[in-house]
Amino acid sequence: MQWWLEAGVDVMVDEAPRDWLRPEPKAPPPPAPAPSEAREERLPDQLDLFQAWLRDSGTLPFASPSAPRVCPSGDPASGLMIMVDMPATEDRRDGALLSGEAGRLFDRMMAAIGRDRGSLYLAALSCFRSPDGRFTSETGRQCATIARHHIGLAAPKALLLFGDACSKALLGLPMAKARGRWHEVATHAGPVKTLVTIPPSYLLDQPSAKALAWADLQMLAEGLKP
Repeated sequence: MQWWLEAGVDVMVDEAPRDWLRPEPKAPPPPAPAPSEAREERLPDQLDLFQAWLRDSGTLPFASPSAPRVCPSGDPASGLMIMVDMPATEDRRDGALLSGEAGRLFDRMMAAIGRDRGSLYLAALSCFRSPDGRFTSETGRQCATIARHHIGLAAPKALLLFGDACSKALLGLPMAKARGRWHEVATHAGPVKTLVTIPPSYLLDQPSAKALAWADLQMLAEGLKP
């Protein structure tokens, strides 16, 4: 004992009991850092490159190797951009937005304000059709981000949105509350004045709504005047 005392040991028994046979507990590992949100893909900053990205990218919402892709058409420099939500079944077969009977009605609507498919720029929130023809909240957000960039690159004098999904994605309002007045869609190139109207597919089923759509088109035509 004298030897231990000379070595500096002055306490023979600890006050708290200890299980000497139990190994020392390991310190818990530091908490893993919270996963950061995936960085959104950098979108091309030139319209022709962006259009090529829409044609080829496999990262678009609803993209799959076998899914038909319907890309924008028309003249981006026309001053009028029209946006639908996603391709219809007929559009995927024909390879063009607003085809079939709805497309024929669309052509008549545009002719009534002195436009045709060569004097407007027609695009969709999504180049693909989802399995159920709808957007989830996440895919709607993703498509709206892409669409805002697209609108900013095209920089139209006026934007016409067809239907409820486009109105909610880009204006945060249902079609019924948004139509009949001008809005602005914020883009990286500045705000773009925007109208919402009833899509041709709905007008085929509800012809009585054509008067409302005609009023919207007249407002559009007035807003496009020099």
